[in-house]
Amino acid sequence: MAPRCDVERVRVSLRSARCGMTPTGRPKPSTEFRMPNQGSRPMAVSFARRVWVPAVAAVALAAGTTAPANAGQPGLDRTGLDQPGLDRALAAVHEAGMPGIYAEVRDGWRTWRGASGVADTATGRPVRPNLEHRVGSITKTFVATGLLQQVAAGRIVLDAPIGRYLPALVPGERGQQITVRMLLNHTSLINEHTDALWSGPDDIDQTRLTTHAPEKLVEIGLRMTPAAGTLGSTHAYSNTNYIIIGLLLEKVTGQPVRDYLTRNVIRAAGIGHTTYFPGTDPYIRGPHSRAYESMYGHWNPPKDFTVDNMSWAGMAGELVSTMDDLNRFYRALLQGKLLPPAMLAEMKRTVPISLGVAYGLGLVEKTYPGCGTFWGHGGGVLGMGTTTFTSGDGTRQVSVGVNLLRYEQLGPDGQPVPNPITAAYNNLLQTALCPGSPAASTQATAFPGETMLATRG
Repeated sequence: MAPRCDVERVRVSLRSARCGMTPTGRPKPSTEFRMPNQGSRPMAVSFARRVWVPAVAAVALAAGTTAPANAGQPGLDRTGLDQPGLDRALAAVHEAGMPGIYAEVRDGWRTWRGASGVADTATGRPVRPNLEHRVGSITKTFVATGLLQQVAAGRIVLDAPIGRYLPALVPGERGQQITVRMLLNHTSLINEHTDALWSGPDDIDQTRLTTHAPEKLVEIGLRMTPAAGTLGSTHAYSNTNYIIIGLLLEKVTGQPVRDYLTRNVIRAAGIGHTTYFPGTDPYIRGPHSRAYESMYGHWNPPKDFTVDNMSWAGMAGELVSTMDDLNRFYRALLQGKLLPPAMLAEMKRTVPISLGVAYGLGLVEKTYPGCGTFWGHGGGVLGMGTTTFTSGDGTRQVSVGVNLLRYEQLGPDGQPVPNPITAAYNNLLQTALCPGSPAASTQATAFPGETMLATRG
């Protein structure tokens, strides 16, 4: 098990001996990190869709929870930062089995930052709150913001067919039926390209340095049988949608999509130093954690995916950022600094997913009874998971990153067995967004990508 490391908070220093460090400040050697035995059956790896393919959708442990019915009772303080409570909640995630976790919570001008655990299980190097991190499908909000800027400029019509702009990429009848809006809110019924990209977990490992052209990823998704449902109204999450959106942005702007988004979204939000699109570079530039992937017990000890060419995710999930940068971005977005009011309103037009959860245009709406509505997204790539939520006025925020994914065992039905890490993580979100509310449920509610992770790994 990774050595325990107490919570680090702003103005609070880590004690070296409890953070995997010797009194001289050098890393202490650590025993090999292995997944704890949860008392369930070992994973019987299946290479079918319902088991393994890694998602850049929202991470399951980041699903958030529905607050208990009495969460809105009078007398509970919904303002301020419960710093001791946040310290305890963050440390509890590490104590439940997460090697490392880092977070930032904001309430107006007040900020709490914390980190607990280790960034490297071999050396005991501690995590820090400001580590750079692959944020997966949170990329989609950045991409959708750039696309809506082009809608505001009159270069794209939301309800126009994608075939008007990219007839060779999405040809024929589907190109005329699927609109730009359907791609943004995942109602296009285009299937998930990652379901056909690899033959199994070990294939993912062996091809981690492979560069995947976005056009080929779209071709794979279009060749697959469309998802079940009604075009334009059934939410069927697919990363392929945002690969298409990235190519659309390149077409209408006449420049590489990463360049456009860096100038007009990232820099416009004031976060141009530690948030970037790596493209085919498999390395994270700045200080970062290792990325540990268990694939539901297929790899035990978990495999290190710190080095990974993210072109398989592209504009659906390749972004690198920090928890501070994510909070700054969503605050700028929701306070109207990146989009005109009409476009922000379009972004918030949602389709339902489950009780209390809906999906807009690259933006998730999550309602906590008694605490209000929050907007954000989640992301899960190989070995790194992220959740970010912001209140509608941009004042209350949480962003959390972890360095181990798909840590659960699978039950007889092929679905993940409830895990203490998930319960502790949900409680952290509850403490951050609903201070003073009772402890969060141990059961996560449906969240965009949660089903993806359960069914695609």
